[in-house]
Amino acid sequence: MSIAPGWPVGIALALLLVLTLAAHRVAGYGLERPVLVAAVRAVAQLGVAALLIAAVVGSLPLSVALILVMFAMGVLTTTRRVEAPRAWRWAALAMAAGVLPVVAIVLATRTIPPRGIALIPVVGIIVGNAMTAHTLVGRRAFAALREEHSQYEACLSLGLLPRQAILEIVHRRAPEALLPGLDQVKTTGVVTLPGAFIGVMLGGGTPVQAATAQVLVLFGIMAAQTVTVLVAERLVASRLLVPKDLATSLVD
Repeated sequence: MSIAPGWPVGIALALLLVLTLAAHRVAGYGLERPVLVAAVRAVAQLGVAALLIAAVVGSLPLSVALILVMFAMGVLTTTRRVEAPRAWRWAALAMAAGVLPVVAIVLATRTIPPRGIALIPVVGIIVGNAMTAHTLVGRRAFAALREEHSQYEACLSLGLLPRQAILEIVHRRAPEALLPGLDQVKTTGVVTLPGAFIGVMLGGGTPVQAATAQVLVLFGIMAAQTVTVLVAERLVASRLLVPKDLATSLVD
């Protein structure tokens, strides 16, 4: 089974986009323009990605270079989403702390071969989910710090260090960033059949091979997201991974 480019796909995409825009208009969310931008970017980026992957997949160094570009784009996206573009180095550190151990484990155990055809999709999925977790923990933590600034000052007045005061506020919010990933793991095979499973099946693999690949990816996602959130939380508490306004207001 394969989905080839053509008029049927074009019509389906157009109708799906119209449905999305209509729902936004009825709901009054005001996101019609971002939806159009996202749709155009998705088509363009996936087209470029397909060409790049076809060109580099046979070379391990080029495949690694492509993965690094994907990682850099993930860091850029999440720092913009949490409104902390100047803290991109610390966002990269948090995401790398989650991604690198997972990649090291799957390579060291020879679960996947060190070849572009295997590394690019697996690492890409892990990076994407680490990015999502980082965005969620950042948005929740920064919103809490803004809303509960008086509590931060109260903690300081009680003798807590700034790091301790920040953790008092953000620590209970951090697990929320992990809930979507956990729900995905719990409902896989019952509610959803994720990409890795479908990809292996469409590629001619057996159902057992597809299930094995998907379980590996899901466990990798859980590990990467948890470590990313853990490190990001500590960096926020250290006032390194924060937007400009919070860097100014979270003073001793």
